[in-house]
Amino acid sequence: MTTPVTNDYVRALDRQHVFHSWSIQGALNPLVIAGGEGCRLWDHDGMRYLDFSSQLVNTNIGHRHPKVIEAIKAQADSLCTVAPATANLMRGEAAKRILARAPAGFSKVFFTNAGADANENAMRMARQFTGRDKILSAYRSYHGSTGAAIVATGDPRRVPNEFARGHVHFFNPYLYRSEFHARDEAEECARALHHLRRVIECEGPAAIAAIILETIPGTAGVLVPPEGYLQGVRALCDEFGIVLIFDEVMAGFGRTGQWLALDNFGVAPDLITFAKGVNSGYVPAGGVMISQPIAEFFETRFFPGGLTYSGHPLAMAAIVATLDAMAEEGMVDNARRIGQELLSPGLQDLARRHALIGEVRGMGLFWAVEFVSDREHKTPLAAPVIAQMKAAFQARGLLTFTVENRLHVVPPCIVSPAEVNEALAILDEVIDDFSRRCA
Repeated sequence: MTTPVTNDYVRALDRQHVFHSWSIQGALNPLVIAGGEGCRLWDHDGMRYLDFSSQLVNTNIGHRHPKVIEAIKAQADSLCTVAPATANLMRGEAAKRILARAPAGFSKVFFTNAGADANENAMRMARQFTGRDKILSAYRSYHGSTGAAIVATGDPRRVPNEFARGHVHFFNPYLYRSEFHARDEAEECARALHHLRRVIECEGPAAIAAIILETIPGTAGVLVPPEGYLQGVRALCDEFGIVLIFDEVMAGFGRTGQWLALDNFGVAPDLITFAKGVNSGYVPAGGVMISQPIAEFFETRFFPGGLTYSGHPLAMAAIVATLDAMAEEGMVDNARRIGQELLSPGLQDLARRHALIGEVRGMGLFWAVEFVSDREHKTPLAAPVIAQMKAAFQARGLLTFTVENRLHVVPPCIVSPAEVNEALAILDEVIDDFSRRCA
């Protein structure tokens, strides 16, 4: 007799056999998901959800896009896997499409399995290219959980994992909680750049291989940099011969209403890391876009890195189909338009009406709502309250992404006006309820 598939059965199976990331295992009660399509997901017991988390901010084209599914199936019929040292049509086509979205002067792509190992290899390239060792990164950042990526990460999860060498952190701009006592964006920018210059000078410019920055820090709070900041970082890197790496793992491929987040700022780095949105996570993939000078450096020098599944054919087919579908269906334009016309005004309206919201910030479909218990003192709303709020959203059929005292509003790039209005109504209802509880 076949056991009926229910939420309880799947959850029990999971808790018996699966070890989860970033968790106390015995405290888990995981959400069960059985299927999905577009911006919707559902479980085995009939509950449906509107996905405003894009899972981990990666399903930019939504769930089960037919063109991508068909491309994966077609590739599986032809070739499921092949060694990375070979040449493969789909790998070349994927690289060609990615580079078409890069700034001028980028010529190669090194493929990885995810964003963490993309950042690992970008830092490796920078060290080889410069002959230097140190890597500078921001305290408010997340670059992955592998060896050097987690140490480059600034948030506290790095602390039990600090095994890699040569990492130094600095404060990036965040006017709402300024480390520089700034009064406006211009002052925050100027003081943050002065701080970074002093860190470079004190660490020894000739010792620094790279600065790695999320173009817009995501998990750290969707911290849109002030005007002139990224240009200033670029100028510091040029002055001191430091490689500039932009981590576009979360912010890239449509999330901000541009193909890459850097397109919003007119600044080109030397290396660009990506993953997540490049194929919406349908098959794990990531990579490094490499500028011409660094690519030429390795034409005559050995690159000491590699991955068994670099440029995996199924992942490459998913990239080609995803980028083609995004272009053909105007998904990036949709993300920009929906963000400007509906999501931004809707979230700003919530902030005006609910004292629990301290600040709303973002662009495109990449937004953070920062909750506070006291607006005047900007006191972060307590983590248990955020957890209860997240559960309340979920009970009403809205899946959300929360970090510390923040709600990150990050729907797929295909989201419709009706779905945004549905989500805003749920947010309004729950925040209003918690506002009364916390009064």
